[in-house]
Amino acid sequence: MKTFRTLAELAACVGQEVGVSDWLTLTQEQIHLFAQATGDHQWIHVDEQRARAGPFGGPIAHGFLTLSLLPRFFEMAFEVAESGMGVNYGLNKVRFTAPVPVNSRLRARMTLLRAEPIEHGGLQLAWDVTVEREGADKPVCVAQALVRRYP
Repeated sequence: MKTFRTLAELAACVGQEVGVSDWLTLTQEQIHLFAQATGDHQWIHVDEQRARAGPFGGPIAHGFLTLSLLPRFFEMAFEVAESGMGVNYGLNKVRFTAPVPVNSRLRARMTLLRAEPIEHGGLQLAWDVTVEREGADKPVCVAQALVRRYP
C-alpha cells in the first residue's frame, strides 16, 4: 500500500496510476447479502442451480455490488496520512464490461485524472478506475469516480 503524507502530495500525481488494490474474492454469501440489502434477487445472482443452466454457467455478482467495492479498493491501494475523511461525490461514467462469476478474484487500478480544491481545504478527485478479474482478458467494470477528501 502506498502512503501519501498530504493531499497536496496526492494531487501531484494527476495523470498517473496512483494505486493497484490487493485481490479481493467475491463470494456467494456476499452476493446473497447484497441481494438482501438491495432487494435485487434476480436468479442469475442468487439461484445457484438455475444460474448454472443460464447464460453465464453459474451465478454472477450484481454489477452494482462490483461498483460498491470501489471504496474498499481505494482503501487497499493507498492512504493519505493527513486526511481525516473522504466521501463519495458521484460517478461520471460506469460500464459493466464483463460478468463476475461467484468466487472471482477482483482488484482495481486507479488513475488520478483531476484534483481540484474545494471548501474546508479539501480536494475533489476524479479517478479512472478499472476493476479487473483475475485470469480474464477484459475488465469487469470501468468507472470514473468522484471522491472528496478533507484534511
